[in-house]
Amino acid sequence: MTTTPITAVDLFASALQIRPDGDVRAAERRMSGGDADTWQVATFHVETDADVHGDHWEMHPAADEAVCCLSGGVRVYFRPVEDGAEEETVRLPAGSAVVVPRGRWHRLELDAPSDLMSITLRGGTKLERR
Repeated sequence: MTTTPITAVDLFASALQIRPDGDVRAAERRMSGGDADTWQVATFHVETDADVHGDHWEMHPAADEAVCCLSGGVRVYFRPVEDGAEEETVRLPAGSAVVVPRGRWHRLELDAPSDLMSITLRGGTKLERR
């Protein structure tokens, strides 16, 4: 049995990766790629829409995503599923979250500088300019 030092992890500098074997490790944050079966918990301090790639749609094909607003406020927009339909919007005040269904294109816009957390499988994540 190996002994790993127990230390604090700066969640704004690193992500937590949760592996299928139960290991949890601090690692570099990734917006896409990574191990197909490793969950990522990533926390971000964001000031502008550019910080949340507000000009892009994002989609995670491998799993749902929890988008959590820890402080501030954010709007999560969902691309219409049917042609001609309007975007759906979910407003997240501090202390709230929304579950983005697997495979659903979405984007964010800020109401205020915010601290956000996302939890998902990053493998296969796609970005597409709006």
